[in-house]
Amino acid sequence: MHDTRLSFNDPSGDRLRAWLALDRETFYDEARVAILGMAFCYPGRDTKGGDLPPRPECAPRWHERLRACFSTIELTLLVGSYAIDYYLPRTRPRSMTEAIVRWRDFLPELFLLPHPSWRATRWLRDNPWFEKEALPELRVRVADALNPPPRCGPCPRR
Repeated sequence: MHDTRLSFNDPSGDRLRAWLALDRETFYDEARVAILGMAFCYPGRDTKGGDLPPRPECAPRWHERLRACFSTIELTLLVGSYAIDYYLPRTRPRSMTEAIVRWRDFLPELFLLPHPSWRATRWLRDNPWFEKEALPELRVRVADALNPPPRCGPCPRR
């Protein structure tokens, strides 16, 4: 992932694209999908081999500025606990699971997801409702966001 400079260009990206029902071409089409990490550099590894948390100064410094550059944001996916904590600091329950259980409460603007890394395997097994209830709705909302119905504009002059 770090060598290719493509976010989610690894098995976690395969899982995320499956959750979204998107192929690689659509997922990496910058005219249709924006991927905004919680940090913009790799934070390194912890002593257990996992990634360190994102640097805390990145999101406050850059997210609002960068999101303002997008003319239309149809749907924002909060992927993982760091994104959920950052965007929902006052409404987030004690755990990521408690937040994701309430995924309907944040629609239509936000959709909450666990991080799709290998560590989510147990979480998915322990929370089968996610794949049965949340993912079908997520796929519909992603498809609608990427293929919005035509908006009526001024009628062409004859």
